[in-house]
Amino acid sequence: MCQKHEKGESCAAIRQFLLVLFVSLWPLVSVWAAEYRPLPPAQRSGLSSDWLIHDADRNRLVLYLPDYHTPAHAYYQWVALQPMHPLLISFTAREGQSLFLDNRLVFTAASTAPYTLDLSKLLPAGSVAGPHLLCVWHPEVAPNLSSFTNTQPTVTLAASPSKTTSNQGLAQPVARSHPGENVFLCFLLLIGLLYGGIRATYQPGFARIYQIEGLWSRSTAQQEFLIKPTVTWLNIMLVLVFSLSFALLLVAIHTNVQNIVILRRLFDVPESALVVRVLLYTVLIAGFVLGKYLFLELLSYIFDVSELVLVQYREFIRTILFLGLFLPLVMLLYLGLNQTIPKTVLWVSNGVVSLLLVGTVIRVARTLHRKSSLFNLHLFSYLCTTEVIPLVILLKLIVFTY
Repeated sequence: MCQKHEKGESCAAIRQFLLVLFVSLWPLVSVWAAEYRPLPPAQRSGLSSDWLIHDADRNRLVLYLPDYHTPAHAYYQWVALQPMHPLLISFTAREGQSLFLDNRLVFTAASTAPYTLDLSKLLPAGSVAGPHLLCVWHPEVAPNLSSFTNTQPTVTLAASPSKTTSNQGLAQPVARSHPGENVFLCFLLLIGLLYGGIRATYQPGFARIYQIEGLWSRSTAQQEFLIKPTVTWLNIMLVLVFSLSFALLLVAIHTNVQNIVILRRLFDVPESALVVRVLLYTVLIAGFVLGKYLFLELLSYIFDVSELVLVQYREFIRTILFLGLFLPLVMLLYLGLNQTIPKTVLWVSNGVVSLLLVGTVIRVARTLHRKSSLFNLHLFSYLCTTEVIPLVILLKLIVFTY
């Protein structure tokens, strides 16, 4: 009898202990369960800086981290939309950039320009208020996410009686300046001041390089440049100014350069950091120009044509410095006409860059042909290795990519 009574008390104590343990651990269990429960998309009144990308391996959307993920062509974001409540966004779109709402195409940019768009008007008839998935997509390059901002509705937009569903009616280019216009203008003024200061300080050497009538002549002044020292303060300063001009053009117009995988791996600079990108490209271009001498020395040793290195490099320096004088003029054209005729500005820029690259190779080949005939297969192979192949690579990266 005593044994049964003791067993009953033991069972009751065990049940009581388990009950207390369960009650104590229940908050932890609840937290653990809530942590792994799928959460609904966050409700937002407009756009935020948190963009999503599609994870193909797990077939879901994940938060895009610029310093971790590779840039993609499509970015997503949940936005709260109501059919009768305007939600205006502003952004700068490249030609061909498209916007989707719930996997439905709602807008395609006809040209590279800033746009203002009311997302609520793009909802199909009968849509309910709630979260909708916005997608920004471009077939060739990563969209400029930093340009997407929320815009307050104005009286003109709110009172507009137009009910058209045309993309051009819902989003028109905004008549305003480029977001980086002030930065580009300041750099352009700096380039002008540098050219003016160098010309005033080194007038004879400056005139010898930038002499249009002697571009294809055999004048004594032009031939003296090929025998003078290459590493001078004048040449170094002019190379730096040329690099700054070329970098400014790349950042302003040839924006696809920043999407080169190798470049982004080594120097991942945000698109909004215009000053940093211009300075970075300036250093890279100057390093390429000055470092080409070592490249020529190496290949000339392999091809056994070391006596041609100095003449070839001096002609290379003289030609890029002369043709680089036209790069600031292209930037002036960009700042003045890019909002109205962007395609024309792009064609002019591509033409000037192509002239710079191709003209340099032609001048170098002409100078080398005077020293030793290019009909020599050995010398022709050396010219192709040092000039033609780098020319094709640069044309592909800068001109034909865009």
